[in-house]
Amino acid sequence: MNYFYNCYNLAIDSEMPLSEMVALPDRPTAIDVRIAQGAVDPDGLDGAEQVGPFLWVSPTALQLHIPDVARFLVSNGNTILYDPAPGIDEDSVRVFMLGSALGALLFQRGYLVLHGNAVQIGDGCIICVGHSGAGKSTLAAAFMQRGYNLLADDVVPIGNDCHAIPGFPRIKLWQDAADKLEIDTTSLSRIRPDMEKFNLPITEKFVPKPLPVKHIYILRSDDEKGFSSSPIKGLQKFPALHANTYRQKFLDSMDLRSDHLKLCGKLAGQTAITRILRPRQGFEIDQLVDHILADLSESV
Repeated sequence: MNYFYNCYNLAIDSEMPLSEMVALPDRPTAIDVRIAQGAVDPDGLDGAEQVGPFLWVSPTALQLHIPDVARFLVSNGNTILYDPAPGIDEDSVRVFMLGSALGALLFQRGYLVLHGNAVQIGDGCIICVGHSGAGKSTLAAAFMQRGYNLLADDVVPIGNDCHAIPGFPRIKLWQDAADKLEIDTTSLSRIRPDMEKFNLPITEKFVPKPLPVKHIYILRSDDEKGFSSSPIKGLQKFPALHANTYRQKFLDSMDLRSDHLKLCGKLAGQTAITRILRPRQGFEIDQLVDHILADLSESV
């Protein structure tokens, strides 16, 4: 049985159910991406460069092995082949399918892919980026609790028109983050059976159309008290965007550097970028939302 979805403005035909995505009632006339189960060579990708213990990359394909979970082959921006490990649960395979595999496919389709969350503000959106553990998903959920709508969680592709492309209607939240936001996880599904991380549906707060990127916030933490904001100007925007690109190793090995730099340049020319330092301990997430909203009002 095949399942049909819309995700990142792509019509997807999948042999695996992907409940996080927006399901389509019928098979689309044109399919953009096919996801199928099949054999993926355990010895790696023929004719490709091995750039990590479990990663092979060529200009048109990327092969990724997640030990004891699955092997993935992503090719030509239109196909994901997955080869699950014996006895592995589908939830675990889906975590890497919706993250690394889909992120690689978006690179192949020519997007600038940022590691962050996109929140609608007015007629555009802001993107909050940062390293893993910076609190991006917690911040997105806090914005949602304030009544704001979301476009994407974790993986945010940017098109040539500097619009953020909507992903799928969910946020991934750790249990401690859910506790801070007073979100009851009892009825939520875990992203993997053995992880205290949950899928939070955002169906009613999901934006299904691309929006122009108005501002990018880079989240950092330090040992100081209070919050501080520092605009990033000129040529310094390039390393800031590259440092917050999703799965940089994928990009650097896929012969996409030139296209990536062009997209970074275009986005840098049209979008404000601000670094926000917040206390490592002892702050409320609502204070961070307030700080960002105040910074936005000052920059209008």
